[in-house]
Amino acid sequence: MIVIPAIARTLAFVAALAPARAPARAPTADTLGIRDLLDIATVSVADLSADGRWLATSVATRRDALGADFTRDGDQTYLRASVARLLVIDTKSGAQRPVWPTKRTFRGPTWSPDGARLALLVLENDAWQVTIWDRTSGKFSTAKMPAGRYVAENSELRWTKRGDALVFAARTEAWRADAKAKFAALTSAPIVALDGKDDFLEWDGMNRLSATRAIVSWDPASGAVQTLVPEARIGAWTLAEDGRSVTIQEDITKKTDYDVIGGREWKLVAHGAGVPRTIAATMKGQQFVWAEDGVHFAVARDGKIWMGSTADTLRRQIVGATGATAANAAANTEADTSAAARAKRDAERFTPMSLTSDAGKLLAENRNGLWVVDVATGNKEQVVTYPDSTSTLPRPMLVTWSRDGRYLVAAVNSRRQWDRSFVVQDLQAKSSRTIVKGGELYTGPRLARDGATMVLAIAAGNHPADLFVTDLAGAAPRKLLESNPQLAGKPIAKTELLPYLDADGKGRYGVVRYPANYVKGTRYPTVFIIYEDFYDDTFDAVANLLSAHGYAVVNPSVGFDIGYPGEAWIKGVTAAANAVIAMGLADSARLAVHGTSYGGYATNLLITQTGRFKAAINMSGKVDFISFYTDSPRLGVRNIHAAEKSQDRIGATMWQQPQKYVQHSAVMFADRITTPLLLMTGGEDHNVPALNTREMYYAMRRLGKTVTWVNYANSGHGVPQTTESEFMDYHQRVLDWYAKYLGPAATAK
Repeated sequence: MIVIPAIARTLAFVAALAPARAPARAPTADTLGIRDLLDIATVSVADLSADGRWLATSVATRRDALGADFTRDGDQTYLRASVARLLVIDTKSGAQRPVWPTKRTFRGPTWSPDGARLALLVLENDAWQVTIWDRTSGKFSTAKMPAGRYVAENSELRWTKRGDALVFAARTEAWRADAKAKFAALTSAPIVALDGKDDFLEWDGMNRLSATRAIVSWDPASGAVQTLVPEARIGAWTLAEDGRSVTIQEDITKKTDYDVIGGREWKLVAHGAGVPRTIAATMKGQQFVWAEDGVHFAVARDGKIWMGSTADTLRRQIVGATGATAANAAANTEADTSAAARAKRDAERFTPMSLTSDAGKLLAENRNGLWVVDVATGNKEQVVTYPDSTSTLPRPMLVTWSRDGRYLVAAVNSRRQWDRSFVVQDLQAKSSRTIVKGGELYTGPRLARDGATMVLAIAAGNHPADLFVTDLAGAAPRKLLESNPQLAGKPIAKTELLPYLDADGKGRYGVVRYPANYVKGTRYPTVFIIYEDFYDDTFDAVANLLSAHGYAVVNPSVGFDIGYPGEAWIKGVTAAANAVIAMGLADSARLAVHGTSYGGYATNLLITQTGRFKAAINMSGKVDFISFYTDSPRLGVRNIHAAEKSQDRIGATMWQQPQKYVQHSAVMFADRITTPLLLMTGGEDHNVPALNTREMYYAMRRLGKTVTWVNYANSGHGVPQTTESEFMDYHQRVLDWYAKYLGPAATAK
């Protein structure tokens, strides 16, 4: 090559001004590795005693969930044996006490009303056992079920008000045998015949089996197990304070509902002394909120709220338009469509949120805010005001309401920056104060029944959450449990909120994770992890693995138009790429993109529209919209509904708009792909079958494109949860793929 000296000097000058380009980082002793991801713990609040003194919490890692049998997805008798630690923490002293010395499989820990005993379901011999742990002695007692009956796989667990009995769901051994036989008939029978005239789609019918159960009560003192509600198709249920009456939602669905995923129609029936009484012949179009006594309820329909009880058939309207006002509103709904008229009508439409323990006050919501309603008089007072829908001011969101109705806690989060808070209002004293405020993430609040103590999870940006305790009187939050002390020596990525405009000029936000070895003024290979919208900098294991190995990671947000979901990613993701290039972080020559599930689908469709990305990974994402649309293994109507109405937002059936289904099938445009593509699937993925994603492999191979397909035969959806070796292999392949196409290879520890 011949270069004129003057031009050479200019090129050298320009090169000197250009930011340095960083390679992917070679791992060091402190690098976050793949095995580290297996041991990152998630802490969950199980239950808080009524006086706020005793906290039951579970601690589980990704490693604890290995060993899942994905061949049994949809088997209503399968109990996935994920283990965890169960800790009891004294919220006053911070002292921790394990319930067992080792990890166990359990769920539903629930404190007795006096906080002296902890009830829970414990897995023993492939079945749940209703168990009580005595906090003082540390001893256990277990319910002995009558012959032929066992604790239902999906059982809830509730104490009576006096703490003298536990109420839960039970099934018969005959039901279990029948359910196993039906599952086997659909999955392993040599001949499977399906009839389109059946009322229920085969897997919808299988899933519906889960509602068949009875409600029973166990008296720990006598050991007696008594049936409260005989076997029926029971959904949610409400226990009365006396422990002897139960109100159930009974499934009365006539056939598969294609308009609602898992759509069910329920009637509401009260069981107690005497003949069961129907409270509502159908719950369709109605919303019920129950008082603590399990007898009184608020019910909403068409924006109006009534109070009722299981003791009588009378209901009394307390909120919403009444009489002539309601009639006029109905008559004028179509006549006056002005903004003012719509706003006036919306202001008279309320949704019930919560009832006080004595059912004397109701918390309700309308478009203008939250209101406390006096149930006896119907008088209401607005206690929280929402900003106008077009405003960018923080919109308060209800966190919790104390049982006595005195304290209301709301989350008040900025829409423009990471400035978050929990604010408590003392409705009696007419005062408020901020409980927590800052850039951290505040989640999972649990208020004790006495309204004095609250536990919550607090996470610094891009870190797993720790558990804290506070009160509503003004004490600063105090840490009870650090979830992942082992991460203290690991370089966790610095994060930043990224505002940008998409291709339509609409404002979006994304999350930027800087490389662990970030040096200002240096451009880095950048991976875009996509799904839909991102705002909060929650901990992301894969993103942190990548940043630990020298990549910048960006979670962009996109906006959807009904009928044109494919445009969302090209408009939003590429605009976000421009933004991080402009800020001097991303190397425009080394951009990559990946996603899981819907994000994998988005990735594959995106690279049919642009060649900007030098590498891409589709993790468990569909590629053929048409075959996926009518393929519903073990999902009922999910795929059809998602395409037409919900996630995909096509807005039409395949027969109404066939061209839209073609336009959104990446496999149809495989010839346009220039980006090296890695496809990762689970052979037992019944969410997005590997066979769908496999179509892209054979299409690109036929076209001579760069493609690799990795299928984990025994795994399910997303990251393998089968064995440690498969988990390691999955993440190593991600690192190797990006090292190959974006920079030098780095071996993970």
